[in-house]
Amino acid sequence: MRILGIAFAAALLAAGSAASAANSPAPKRTAPQRVDVTKIQPKQLAPKRPLHVEYTVEVNKQGQVARVRTVKPSHDEAFDAHTYGNALQSFIRLPDGQVVLGTYRLIYDYDPKTLRVRRDVQLIKRGGVDPNAISAVDDMLAHASKNRNRTPPPGLAITPGPVPSVNIHRMPDLPQVMKSPSPAPGH
Repeated sequence: MRILGIAFAAALLAAGSAASAANSPAPKRTAPQRVDVTKIQPKQLAPKRPLHVEYTVEVNKQGQVARVRTVKPSHDEAFDAHTYGNALQSFIRLPDGQVVLGTYRLIYDYDPKTLRVRRDVQLIKRGGVDPNAISAVDDMLAHASKNRNRTPPPGLAITPGPVPSVNIHRMPDLPQVMKSPSPAPGH
């Protein structure tokens, strides 16, 4: 009897949800709107002068950057940090997907008029690199996972709290405190 009641309740629930779905209009499919970042980013935060930075990198057999050899900085720390992260994550391949092992120059140029960064890649020397080298990103991830439990992330270091001025273990019991004489008025 109880199973029959549960089955009847489930049938009612399914019928009710089917009726509500039939009454609601079908959602319209629309293409996602493209966002032009140059229009919404605050212009006053963007650098006012052209910036140029170069990285000399080695590429492994998959086209991944395995090592950054040299850096010619732009002397803008934020721009250098962003482009360095981009350079470490780069894949350098031919349009058909083939990889040319070697040393490359990655060039980043920022134009303050258009607020855009142009990246260029130049082959410096073929060969002379380890084709089986681990990519720079995979190397960083391996180090991070190995040291994950050794140090807390920056900003999350545990700071000691205030030390109580009274030894909590030597405080008197509540009944003992309640029997103590109260101070006289005016004192």
